[in-house]
Amino acid sequence: MRSKSQSTRLGKGGQVQKTLDFFRENDQYAKHSGIELLEVKAGWARVKMTIQPFHLNGARTVHGGALFTLADYAFAAAANSRGRLALAINISMSFVKAAYDGVLYGEAEELSLNHHLGTYQVKIVNDKQQLIALFNGTAYRKNEPLIGDE
Repeated sequence: MRSKSQSTRLGKGGQVQKTLDFFRENDQYAKHSGIELLEVKAGWARVKMTIQPFHLNGARTVHGGALFTLADYAFAAAANSRGRLALAINISMSFVKAAYDGVLYGEAEELSLNHHLGTYQVKIVNDKQQLIALFNGTAYRKNEPLIGDE
């Protein structure tokens, strides 16, 4: 859990706001998939997807690829929230419960961080707070800024 002081210190006008703006403007796949980035804090992010017919597979449940995209977007925002370009090097995902309709939320939390590696967990829940999927990811943090001119 992030402390209120961390959120305030890194809030509007800081690196976290730049990360939020960058992802909202530049992640075309998330836009195309109907995923909204709600909030970013240092090492933390929350995303939302309102389930649409195009998210469903042949069994009429939310497609695993849609769930993965939701989790991956939260993971990317959290991993890049400190301003260094971070890219996934390993992920695993467990599908816990089928989703059919409504709204899904993904919340990414940083579990560990060092100079080059960050480890994150993303929980996807439905609008009843039932766990739908669990995503674990490791990101490699490059020695370059997320946004080119920083």
